[in-house]
Amino acid sequence: MSYIENPKTKGSGIIACIPHGGMCPIKCDDCFFQSGRSYLEPLGKNLPNMPSEDIIAGRVIRVNDGNDSNNRRSLVIESTKHYPMKFYNTSISNDIESFDAPVVLTVNPSNRTDGEPVMLNDIPNNLMFVRVRTNTWNLDTTVLPAVDYYSKREIPVVLTFMAYYNKFPDGADAYHQCNYIFRERTLNKYYAITTNAWRCVMALFEDNIWVHSCGKIEGEKGKTSCRHCGNCLREYYATMERMR
Repeated sequence: MSYIENPKTKGSGIIACIPHGGMCPIKCDDCFFQSGRSYLEPLGKNLPNMPSEDIIAGRVIRVNDGNDSNNRRSLVIESTKHYPMKFYNTSISNDIESFDAPVVLTVNPSNRTDGEPVMLNDIPNNLMFVRVRTNTWNLDTTVLPAVDYYSKREIPVVLTFMAYYNKFPDGADAYHQCNYIFRERTLNKYYAITTNAWRCVMALFEDNIWVHSCGKIEGEKGKTSCRHCGNCLREYYATMERMR
């Protein structure tokens, strides 16, 4: 099976992989991976999606840009043991310290998107950063508590700004819908945050060195590609230094 590169990571120094077949058990709303809009469609034909050793040379591997690294963990670790530089993505907070490389944890997956984020009592040494699924109506309930908790513990927080394909969730009234515009992001068109609304959110954290946006600039004036971001590479190497 030929490897298919994620167009979002192209040119960034990061190569993605998915060791699983099938769908992700987390089932987050508006997830591009299982919505029929993924660059890997049809999934039944193109999964697993694993780069060869000549492709990965000098690159950092992002394990699971679809599915979840804590889903069938032994399969994931075994399938990626030959990758010298890698980090895992998961929305399941169990036993993160048992992974053999840095881990990115999404703290508000699925039905927790606008609710209380996962707060780890003990911070694993290999926690690379926490990812917070962000919109303009979950700031008080989700984003601010997560930022406060993790930045006090010197854990980087990366805000991933949500985009909506079919409809806005119930929490998005007319006031919040004005912060979104129907536009293209990488491959598909979504209702995605405007640049001005993104700037207003990020201004809340302008003095907090632990908070970053996924993407250099979000909105219609920005680019969503990893090439212009660098968060994952920076925090991967910082975590590897800490794990020495």
